[in-house]
Amino acid sequence: MDRAQSDLSLGFGSSHALPLPPPRNPIADDSITLQLLEQRFDAPRSRTRAVLDKDENFEDEDVDGDDQREDFILLGQPMKLKRSRPSSSTSSPTPCKRLARRSLVKAWGNEPLSEADPDLHELMEKEKQRQFRGIELIASENFVCRAVMEALGSHLTNKYSEGMPGARYYTGNNYIDQIETLCQERALQAFGLHHEQWGVNVQPYSCTSANFAVFAGLLSPGERIMGLDSPSGGHMSHGYYTPGGKKVSGASIFFESFPYKVDPRTGYIDYEKLEEKALDFRPKILICGGSSYPRDWEFPRFRFIADKCGAVLMFDMAQISGLVAAKEAPNPFEYCDIVTSTTHKSLRGPRGGIIFYRRGFKANKKQSINLNQCEGNVQYDFEEKINFSVFPSLQGGPHNNHIAALAIALKQAASPEYKLYMRQVKKNAKALASALISRKCKLVTGGTDNHLLLWDLTPLGLTGKVYEKVCEMCHITVNKVAIFSENGVISPGGVRIGSPAMTSRGCLEQDFETMAEFLYRAAQIASAALREHGKLQKEPLKSIYHCKDIADLRNQVEAFASKFAMPAFEI
Repeated sequence: MDRAQSDLSLGFGSSHALPLPPPRNPIADDSITLQLLEQRFDAPRSRTRAVLDKDENFEDEDVDGDDQREDFILLGQPMKLKRSRPSSSTSSPTPCKRLARRSLVKAWGNEPLSEADPDLHELMEKEKQRQFRGIELIASENFVCRAVMEALGSHLTNKYSEGMPGARYYTGNNYIDQIETLCQERALQAFGLHHEQWGVNVQPYSCTSANFAVFAGLLSPGERIMGLDSPSGGHMSHGYYTPGGKKVSGASIFFESFPYKVDPRTGYIDYEKLEEKALDFRPKILICGGSSYPRDWEFPRFRFIADKCGAVLMFDMAQISGLVAAKEAPNPFEYCDIVTSTTHKSLRGPRGGIIFYRRGFKANKKQSINLNQCEGNVQYDFEEKINFSVFPSLQGGPHNNHIAALAIALKQAASPEYKLYMRQVKKNAKALASALISRKCKLVTGGTDNHLLLWDLTPLGLTGKVYEKVCEMCHITVNKVAIFSENGVISPGGVRIGSPAMTSRGCLEQDFETMAEFLYRAAQIASAALREHGKLQKEPLKSIYHCKDIADLRNQVEAFASKFAMPAFEI
């Protein structure tokens, strides 16, 4: 039997028209089909026989005058086949045929990953070992629980659900609607919001797509947005141009973006200059939030500036959403019109995005000049615009497995245990910052108010790129960032470090003090290599991988990290 015919046996034929095969003897057909089962899926006879035995529950039937019963041997086992005499009408499949078809589906559909794709399985196992034996200090990464993993790998990935609950393009979404509605309810509950004042969309594939959906829903192409500059700790999805003027993000390509910055002498946002720029630029959306800002956001000042220049106030809480849910950070929902977030960082959920938007009647804020709001029965109009922007404007069907996994994470985020976890995340970040400062390391802003800190490596003569590679050789993961030097020049000499992931593995303050020593030793190794080799390029960096200092530190890191449990799986 050729490949096209085998595809037809599985019900997955080619899109091209194929000639129908000639009629075949039923017994020969079933025998060939079962042989194909062994050949195509490399299944030994014993395993194929086990599949057959499991489903072999039919009994002999009486044979009438028009039927024949035939005894034969199949795979070394005696079997009986009842088949009708040829007739003009189409007969139903024989039990053996049905059995063969079911066996084919099970052999294809129930094959474990280790057998279906050994190459991929091997790579995944190596990544599991890397996560377990390493120290994960990238501020935007975390470890999820087993329940989240089970939802992500579930049958929910099979369903197409374009649209919103109760308004889908396809049928068969009764339970999918209930899952998404439950996720929405839990999102509001996790952040202490009332459904009459706030709505939520849980379908965005990432926070970047969530942010763009807000821009596309509320603005026309070319209208203005204003966010924190990327070298100041902002995120590129809020708009970013290179120093040469190249538009990097979609937000800058389709809209006109203009940044505000931190004071290079302190590392804190310069609110006076922010207000001055906002009144000159007059953005339609003023964005607060960033990816590498270690201090709290002053929402009352942002609200005042937004009202003064007539802007919608949007907060991207991707980095600190867990802290907000646990009330370990200032609450943006008291001041902002729209709040977006990722769902996988400190929230410990699946990778995706979420959008909160105000609904209901607008309030009259007498404490500030409010050009965007007025007295009377005027309602917010964000909901329809944002939902339409997510779908059908920018995305297709939602990832139902992700939404279910997010519902699990949001349920956990509302629990007392999660609040204790986030409190420990902050304690660990402060302990790490104090330990580095005690070793004469320079931190941007001098410390942290949240889960992350920025280490300025320029006093050591290092760039973030070189340092992160040396750390990776020692099985420590951090990430390079650009920072402002005190004279206002953008420097590549920063590295961002965060505490959520290792806190999820059970690490406490004293453990992060140990990690601070590892980080400091990695910096010393990198500085020594730089003095010996000069400017470290890709090849010289590879050459130091096997040096004794790095090997010793790598062994210590692996021994240290392996002492802690890993959520969701065992090694």
